[in-house]
Parts: sequence; C-alpha cells; structure tokens
Amino acid sequence: MKRFVVTIARGFGSGGKYIGEKLGERLGIPCYEKEILTMASEKSGISMEIFAQSDEKLKRSLLVKELTQIPRSKVLSPQDKAFTSDNNLFAIQTEIIQTLADTQSCIIVGKCADYILRNSNNVLSVYIDAPRRACLNSIMSKMSVSEKEANKLIEKTDKYRADYYKYYTGGRDWLNPTNYHLFLNSDKFGRDACVDILESIIEYKFAD
Repeated sequence: MKRFVVTIARGFGSGGKYIGEKLGERLGIPCYEKEILTMASEKSGISMEIFAQSDEKLKRSLLVKELTQIPRSKVLSPQDKAFTSDNNLFAIQTEIIQTLADTQSCIIVGKCADYILRNSNNVLSVYIDAPRRACLNSIMSKMSVSEKEANKLIEKTDKYRADYYKYYTGGRDWLNPTNYHLFLNSDKFGRDACVDILESIIEYKFAD
C-alpha cells in the first residue's frame, strides 16, 4: 500500500478520536492529536505550556481578532519577537504535519490538517459527526456530567473548533462538505463500522 494520511475533523461527542485511534490500531499506523503539540515543542524548543496557553488565549480572543495576512507556513527564527506568537506556533505545527505526511502513513485528528494537506495527493480527509442526542449521550457517559452540562460543552467546543478553523484557514467554513473527501455519521453507522468503512476506502484509494 502507498504511503497515506487520514485527516479527521470531528464534532464533539461524535467519537472521531476513537475512530481515528481504532483505525490506527487496525492498520498498524500512528494516530496523532495532542502528540502534534509535543513534537512541535520538541522541535522548536518552545515549552508545551506556551503552546497550551496559546490555545487558551485563542479561545478567549478569537472573536475580536481580525484575520491577519502573516504567512501561516513560514516558521520564524527564535530571535524574532513574534517567535511565540499564535501564528508562529501554528506554523510550527503545520511544518510537523507536512513532515509527517511526507515521511509516513498516519492519522491526524484536528489541527486543520485537512487544510494544511489540501494539495497533497496521498490524503483522505474525513469529517465525522453525529446527531446532538447521540453526542449528548456519549459526553454524559464519558464525562459523567448532566445533559445541561454536556450541551454547554458541545456548544463551546464545536464553536471553538469552527472559529479556530476559520481563523487559521483564512475564513473557511469548518462544516463545508467540499473541504473533505467524506462525511460520516457515526451514529447511523456505529463507530466500529466507521472504522470498517474507512479501512475499505483506504485499501481502495491507496492500493499499489
């Protein structure tokens, strides 16, 4: 099989990360999510705490920021005063994702990976979601919270993911189906069946 990358965007509570991890186990390839931040920290020498703080800062200030024209793909030098800026931290993550796609088969969850790798021929980009009720049940069970709390978590997390995507892709809509090769409803199929479906598509798309 050819080298390939599966990118997974997902609604909160849809099981997208679970599906990615199970698919990675099935295929014997790594599944990356927060590991991207770890690799970006190791590569740049910037602490994980700063990457985490950047995410929190973005959550609080995203709506009042204007889209900048700073190139997202250019990593600044440590001497630059903007070395730890949000845009440069994202640029470092972008470089990591591009390197992974060039060197190994893997699965990448989130991180705007579908956009970063949009011009690559060895990518299958997937969006996974489920009806609100299914997501609520999943969150309530997994996190032991009330339905009201689960609703708030879903609204907050999905809004953040949509705003994050819009900011770093220059205004693109996270839910636009044309951004992806495939949309999957994990409730209609079942999460394990989604793994089966993706495995079959990968075997077809990336066969030697």
